[in-house]
Amino acid sequence: MPDPLIVHLPTPHKQQLAFIRSKAPRKVVRAGRRSGKTVGVGILAVEQFLARRRVLYTAPTSEQIDRFWTEITRALREPIEAGALYKNETSHVVELEGTEQRIRAKTAWSADSLRGDYADVLILDEYQLTDEEMWGLVGAPMLLDNNGDAVFIYTPPSLHSRSTSKARDPQHAAKLFRQAGQDTTGRWETFHFTSRDNPYISAAAIDEMANDMTSLAFRMEIMAEDVDEAPGALWTRAILDAGRVLEAPQMARIVVGVDPSATSTGDEAGIVTVGRPPGYEPAFYTLADDSKQCSPLEWARAAVTAYYRARADCIVAESNNGGEMVELTIRQVDPDVKVKLVHASRGKHTRAEPIAAVYEKGRGHHVGKFDRLEDEQCLWIPGDPSPNRMDALVWACTELMLHKKRPAARSWQSYGGN
Repeated sequence: MPDPLIVHLPTPHKQQLAFIRSKAPRKVVRAGRRSGKTVGVGILAVEQFLARRRVLYTAPTSEQIDRFWTEITRALREPIEAGALYKNETSHVVELEGTEQRIRAKTAWSADSLRGDYADVLILDEYQLTDEEMWGLVGAPMLLDNNGDAVFIYTPPSLHSRSTSKARDPQHAAKLFRQAGQDTTGRWETFHFTSRDNPYISAAAIDEMANDMTSLAFRMEIMAEDVDEAPGALWTRAILDAGRVLEAPQMARIVVGVDPSATSTGDEAGIVTVGRPPGYEPAFYTLADDSKQCSPLEWARAAVTAYYRARADCIVAESNNGGEMVELTIRQVDPDVKVKLVHASRGKHTRAEPIAAVYEKGRGHHVGKFDRLEDEQCLWIPGDPSPNRMDALVWACTELMLHKKRPAARSWQSYGGN
């Protein structure tokens, strides 16, 4: 690039400089909101571009790439305006024409959305929200030709952000961070900084933000802590893991619990199937989680499908939101399904306590792993957004606790269980 053309880069703060200057081919950055991580990778991307490398930056949504694109186009404004560099706003590309030297910003949720490109430097922003196969199936192979570098950036996801995630394992970014931290070859390096580490954000503004967040969300989103269970939550990972089984015994009674979506705009509906084996001491086996973000008619179809798949005794649905409309929606799908409506006269925490007590006594079992349901069980505390999956589980278990007399036992495996 001609010498007279000036590139304007902001001065990185201490934490940004650490990962920008790192020589490790694989960098994992765990940082709080507004901590300067995107500005930092913008500086890194421009420097790598000026070193004649091909840079690909990805984030899950177009809104998330806007800040990065603003940073690099501001830095390269003079060469772009002088015609030394080509810029395409539609495809978010800046390049030195006739060469492989390029920066591209691209939205990518999954392996399929990342395909069709290659890079010397791959930056995966908001990595915790993406399908983890994106790296192994496409990201790593695209770096092979030039033995390229990769930068993984994430903020530990709160329950709210996890609901929009494409990851099958919501903890995959945290696990990568831990694994990278144990590397002794120099190939991997980890970096952790908080929103408070950004000298351009006032401490007063962060304190004000804390007033609008739960303490757990503040720890994760601002202090960038990887947290997989909340202090005061009714369940712990240890309790869930201790009760985990690969197969369920014969069930005496099976119920599909439904926490309906409150609106027609596609809120998540909790749909959880739970069975109870013979015996007078309550024990619960979570058999399936069919919860989904969808319209009322779609969750009703999913609930009816779960009902027939499990040969359940009934569907138990909360009637607070919609009243009789909940039952009518289910019967619109199938008029023969047995439906029981329940009304929430007590708070969620109070309703869940006796169910959690059964788990604590070693009689709550998950047949397999249900990541998002277990996130809600271990991370939800009063005051947080409604835990749809946990609510559906609690409704189903509560119904199973009410019945002392049960029909003959039935095998879950014999009709399509996990």
